[in-house]
Amino acid sequence: MELKLQRYPRPILEPIPWHSWENKCVFNCAVVHDGKVFHMLYRAQGEDMVSRIGYAISIDGYSFNRLERPVFTPASPYELYGVEDPRITKIGEKYYMLYTAYSPKGTRVSMASTENFFIWERHGVVIHDVNNKDAALFPEKINNRYVMLHRIEPDIWLAFSDDLIHWTDFVSIAKPREGYWDNLKIGAGAPPIKTPYGWLLLYHGVERADRPIYRLGFILLDLNDPTKVLKRSEEPILEPEEEWEIFGVVPNVVFSDAMVEYQGKYFVYYGAADTCICVATIGVEETLEWCEKI
Repeated sequence: MELKLQRYPRPILEPIPWHSWENKCVFNCAVVHDGKVFHMLYRAQGEDMVSRIGYAISIDGYSFNRLERPVFTPASPYELYGVEDPRITKIGEKYYMLYTAYSPKGTRVSMASTENFFIWERHGVVIHDVNNKDAALFPEKINNRYVMLHRIEPDIWLAFSDDLIHWTDFVSIAKPREGYWDNLKIGAGAPPIKTPYGWLLLYHGVERADRPIYRLGFILLDLNDPTKVLKRSEEPILEPEEEWEIFGVVPNVVFSDAMVEYQGKYFVYYGAADTCICVATIGVEETLEWCEKI
């Protein structure tokens, strides 16, 4: 049984020509649903090609209204080229955003937190390894420790913490697979979702080619030992097929940082060709059937 996402028929967020900070591309967004509305934090680039994070809100998960100005912008030497690819996890009463700080020094995993998406507490770089990215937090402690997914190329790794600030015990949990659609490198997508059968992790895989192709798949991790992979997509659940996924700033890319459970479906929000934002869905029941058949 292989799963496939069903696309919404058109992009849901595109660049705005008269917004200088987002008139080139909008992509790679974090999305959460608070029980009433969807909150989106998205990466945007404008005339200077520095990445900033904008905010948009929706009632139905498809039609989003956004602010005219970004809500999170570069503020340290580690962020000279931008703040990229946010992932949001709610822990307690706060939303924690892991993001990539990009500068001439490389990329580093950084964190900020908020209660309202407008006022942010910055926690700075939390993993100092150079060229680390694709970080996402689990929504609860496992064995009394916080757990973070991150990417030391080409693998997906875990790290563990007692306080969300100091991270240790790095361990690789998944690698590229020769002969598969994810044979070059892989990285975590959305923060994992807890199911009765394990932690459901959306991830991206890149195929080695003249122009690398980014696709999406699922990994199922053990509930009590997330270093243990129980299952992995044999075939991609989404791959570039539409014109806006094949042609753009970076061709042949579907890249997701967000998966939200809503009204019996998982909503997967993804950047298409690093140019616009799209959404695709899949039934929760269908997905859990795939999880169950290990």
